[in-house]
Amino acid sequence: MRGLALLIALLAASPAAAQSVVTSDHVDSVSVTLYRDPTRAGGGIDPNWPAGYALITETRTIAIPAGRAVLRFEGVAQGMLPESAIIVGLPHGVVEKNRDARLLSPAALVDTYLKRRVTIRRTDRKTGKVSAGEAIIEAGPDGGVLLTTADGVEALGCSGLPNSLSYPGVPADLAARPTLSVVTDSPAAMTVTVRLSYLAQGFDWAANYVVQVAPDGRTLDLFAWMTIANGGSEGFGGAHTQAVAGALHREDAADLPEGTAPDLHLQCWPMDITSTHDKWSVARLPLPASGRPDIRGEAYDIVVIANRRVEAFAGVPTAIATISSAMIARQEDLGDLKLYRIPEPVTVAARSRKQVAIIDRHAVPFETFHIGMFDDRGSGSQPTGLILRIQNRLADHLGLPLPAGGVAVFEPRGGVSLLVGESALADRAVGEEVEFGAGASSDVRYQITRLPVEKRKQAYRITVTNARTMPANFEMALPGRKVSSATVLIEHKGRKTWRVLVPSNCQTTIDVTIED
Repeated sequence: MRGLALLIALLAASPAAAQSVVTSDHVDSVSVTLYRDPTRAGGGIDPNWPAGYALITETRTIAIPAGRAVLRFEGVAQGMLPESAIIVGLPHGVVEKNRDARLLSPAALVDTYLKRRVTIRRTDRKTGKVSAGEAIIEAGPDGGVLLTTADGVEALGCSGLPNSLSYPGVPADLAARPTLSVVTDSPAAMTVTVRLSYLAQGFDWAANYVVQVAPDGRTLDLFAWMTIANGGSEGFGGAHTQAVAGALHREDAADLPEGTAPDLHLQCWPMDITSTHDKWSVARLPLPASGRPDIRGEAYDIVVIANRRVEAFAGVPTAIATISSAMIARQEDLGDLKLYRIPEPVTVAARSRKQVAIIDRHAVPFETFHIGMFDDRGSGSQPTGLILRIQNRLADHLGLPLPAGGVAVFEPRGGVSLLVGESALADRAVGEEVEFGAGASSDVRYQITRLPVEKRKQAYRITVTNARTMPANFEMALPGRKVSSATVLIEHKGRKTWRVLVPSNCQTTIDVTIED
């Protein structure tokens, strides 16, 4: 008796016995700062699980009890990195923190209840009546769910008639939403305002440019969207949102599970149960004695009938998606980086994309160039590539840092704007030259011919033909450390370059010598 009293006293004094659980599911305010995928290099955002990340800061008001307690922050980002979480506002700080990664789903319930008792409800083939019985989950969720019932072994969902499983309750280690749990101590019961900040994977952002060439063919309008992607299962309503452009150094972190909770796969072979085929000689497995006196009613059960798969970003267009408003994001300096701040709170919804305007400039002057690619093997007649070249300076109605992203170029034809080219743009600073790809031209063509070799020198003849009714600017960068020609060459982007204005319906030729 004395030993039993001592055991009870020890349990009462243990931290586990003294802990209470407080759940916080309401966020007073939230800020989301997005960082791009550093390996994307101007390509598209991954539609399944964006490879960038975000810094999320939440403010919550929580009533905490006296003593040690477990605080559960529900609704954190699915890709949360728990090691990055910082919590400010608790009386004695944080004793312990855990990211509860297992989310409530049909597959998770089946996995948790392996070798445990559940209730199966089935429809009789002859009478159509629904009956309930006990079953043991023997295998699942991958590859199908196998049950041991009083009639034998059967696969769930393979009878051709409606059936479902009911569970005694939700296991404590399954959360309906992504949750961060922390342990804290408080000298007294109080209401506190807590600020939670953490990094989360599964976010990304990119710029999407729309270039509209003016009818005069000399100026263009430049418009850009900031496309925000959230690949996680949690959204952030009324978030103060901003995006950071530039190369930010960050060490790689361990990946968390991506996308939605795992699916429940039901596979059927054969379409029957073992009790109807005695010749199979499958031994019926005995059901263990029930530890429960009865089966509770449906009001207390969790019933799983089917699982609906949610496709991330299904059917979302890449150029124009959900537009919050016509507001323009403000650009600010962040050290050597650039910050684009959306002036009003917006909703960063779960598994979605949002677009907000960041650049809107008009009447930007440009030059059109026909570009040839040098081939030291020589080439037959080749079409030239078209680029629109602008100077990123205030005098040319621009003068803004341009973050990396995709570019779509439109030109007016017959009273409508038609897409003429798509390309990718790397980060461009103020004062730099900027080029937009605008397709190819079959009217302006070039040909490279190899001439006889002179010692260690190789000679080439380049011929450009312009079949257009107006002159064309042609440009070709030449390789090699030593390039010589009787024609004047310019220095462009650190390379010797031949630039020439080819008259309409004419051809121009240059001989160059390249020494290794």
